[in-house]
Amino acid sequence: MKRILTFCLFLLALYSCKDDDKIEAEIAKIETNVTVERFDRAFANAKPENLSQLKAAFPFLFSKSIPDSFWLERMRDTNQLHLNAATHEKFGDFKSVTQDIQRLFQHLKYYDKTFQEPRIITLTNFVNYREKLIVTDTIALIAIDNYLGTDHEIYSGIQRYLVDNMTPSQIVVDMAKAYSEQQIFQPQKKTFLDEMIYFGKQLYFKDVMIPFKTDAEKIGYTSQQLEFARANEAMIWTQFVEKEMLYDTDSSLPARFIADAPFSKFYLELDNQTPGRLGQYIGWQIVRAYMNNNDVSLKEMLQTDAVDIFNKSNYKPPK
Repeated sequence: MKRILTFCLFLLALYSCKDDDKIEAEIAKIETNVTVERFDRAFANAKPENLSQLKAAFPFLFSKSIPDSFWLERMRDTNQLHLNAATHEKFGDFKSVTQDIQRLFQHLKYYDKTFQEPRIITLTNFVNYREKLIVTDTIALIAIDNYLGTDHEIYSGIQRYLVDNMTPSQIVVDMAKAYSEQQIFQPQKKTFLDEMIYFGKQLYFKDVMIPFKTDAEKIGYTSQQLEFARANEAMIWTQFVEKEMLYDTDSSLPARFIADAPFSKFYLELDNQTPGRLGQYIGWQIVRAYMNNNDVSLKEMLQTDAVDIFNKSNYKPPK
């Protein structure tokens, strides 16, 4: 009986893979118009006499409350000149990132017929890594000095767990996250479960929109960190359940298990071995289980209450 069940599960997975391949083939045919405007290069190459032309081309990047003298001084600023050189050396023609963005937009168009490509503009923001990019219905601003690579000297004063995700490959991952935030409906997050499911929705959105990225890239883990999460999923879940965390409203729980951090805080000896954000990882697995066990669309899932998702997921960590 066990062998028959295993064979049936294998067949189900096989048919699912074929369906996924068919969908991806359809998505690959979708036409997109992706043009990246390199404001960072335009500003780097501009002369003081060109400032008025830059302001006319990119008026939304120049606040009326800031005098021209500020921008003229910035053109000569040594830190800005350093960023100009670093971003030009790292990104060149921006081709590989543009291809990733194009594939993201193809997926967005397939799953949302109303999606229109925004105007995409690259710039620098003095490595303000808390605001790497902004997307709206009409524009996407990418501060590319936040994606120069984990070994770049500019990041020497930034904590390692943050620098690990300051790479070119994470640009499209962060864009997918930003688009997910526009589509997720969830009332005010009160419990730890609410937090887990919210970020689980984000990560599942990435599963759908950027399937060409690895799971490690989607969640921002190294391969070793992802392997730890997978190998210890049952232990992590047991800790959450036995410590009665799921419906707890303690504000320290998101800081311990959801927010960016060098490691998760179980207050156990193994803490230093753990990656941060393990609550996000578990939320991801709950949402995946929900989608596997219920006939609902991506849009419906993004609008569904966290408790409903959990109750209908039949989530059980692998032993």
